[in-house]
Amino acid sequence: MSTTTTTQEYTTTTPGTTLPFDGINNPGAYICNWSGHLLRVPEDGVAPGRSPLINLVGPDPLTVTKISDNPFVTITKAKLLASNFDISVNF
Repeated sequence: MSTTTTTQEYTTTTPGTTLPFDGINNPGAYICNWSGHLLRVPEDGVAPGRSPLINLVGPDPLTVTKISDNPFVTITKAKLLASNFDISVNF
């Protein structure tokens, strides 16, 4: 289940939404579906015109699942949130 809403700055994605890696456009904590790693995306990481931009190349599709709006969620809570969405973790 995925839902998106639009704000003035960017489209926000609710936790539990799976999207392509290059579709990340708002801050939060994400699980890399191909490896189970935790990906923290701070607000500066998605601000227009900011660097560094990350370009990740790999086999298609490289998808992530957002688990929290807070990019600095604790590891314990991140594991709990991932388990609520039935996502395997590797951190």
